[in-house]
Amino acid sequence: MRRLMTVLILAVLAVPVAGGVRVKEVARVQGVRDNQLMGYGLVVGLNRTGDRQQTFFTTQSLISMLDRLGVTVTAQSLRVENIAAVMVTAELPSFARAGSRLDCTVSSIGDARSLQGGLLVQTPLKAANGQVYAVAQGSIVIGGFSAGNSANGVQVNHPTVGRLMNGAIVEREVASDLMNRDHLELVLSESDFTTASRLEAGINQKMGAGSARSLDGRTVSVRVPAEYKERMIDLIAELENIQIETDRRAKVVLNERTGTVVIGKDVRIAAVAITQGSLSIQIGTNFNVSQPAPFGQGQTTVTPEQTVKAEEKGGNLVLLKDGANVEDLVKALNALGVTPRDLVAIFQSIKAAGALQAELEII
Repeated sequence: MRRLMTVLILAVLAVPVAGGVRVKEVARVQGVRDNQLMGYGLVVGLNRTGDRQQTFFTTQSLISMLDRLGVTVTAQSLRVENIAAVMVTAELPSFARAGSRLDCTVSSIGDARSLQGGLLVQTPLKAANGQVYAVAQGSIVIGGFSAGNSANGVQVNHPTVGRLMNGAIVEREVASDLMNRDHLELVLSESDFTTASRLEAGINQKMGAGSARSLDGRTVSVRVPAEYKERMIDLIAELENIQIETDRRAKVVLNERTGTVVIGKDVRIAAVAITQGSLSIQIGTNFNVSQPAPFGQGQTTVTPEQTVKAEEKGGNLVLLKDGANVEDLVKALNALGVTPRDLVAIFQSIKAAGALQAELEII
């Protein structure tokens, strides 16, 4: 309960003060982006914690790899307990050059028990277009371990997923030409017409009237001055450091699994009355033992007696006035003494009643 109220109070205290943020924190240049890479490979050198014989695609992959190396084997002669089939994923950052190194995530896709001590064999990493942009190989680092067997064992964290630090080498570059452009487009991280309008005004104030124009609630087009045609990086650096004041929608985010609640500073509640109570029902069984008299001919018998007890606690009633803010809401919920699960139900009910003047998101 104390943890829940702490989360709510922090939501009130963490209201940002008025002030600007840099454009680079809330927007990016159109076309400058990361790309996802993916590949299928084998991890070798495991200590009998790899895939089992039933994982046929691991055996097929090993046979194919050995065949390329000039070794001919059959499936019946192979045991793959020291090998695991894995999926390798990575992010190719913008402007990455050939020879740059990337971090990779290696995840088992078979029934391996652990990748501890494994070595990823050379694995091509492809983009969505099917082209190979990097090659990964190296020792895997995992943040956990497992020991024992399924009947009697211990496991810490997740031993079937590991990291390959600087294990992928970029082989192909993504073309990205920023020079000789007439316009640049800045894309906001979140769509908001107010923020887009303020971004346009900030750029026009910095670069001169007519330099920027909002295309929609997320995109602002910037005209490139003649003196910056060959100095596009300098122009982007100046744009990124412009200070603007962002705007955001009022939102309440609920996590039903953990009971976490985050309330935005602009959340308002119309006049509403909230009552909360609980019904507790206890069902128990008492066993009465009946014994015969000494030297009697009877038998000892056990008679069950069931008891049912119901108790309903009186519900508290709290009235919120029209236009109540987050602080008023926290005080009201403290007065009710709600639990995390009750809190989720209360917010859903307030939203259903049309009194919550904010977007309600449940994750």
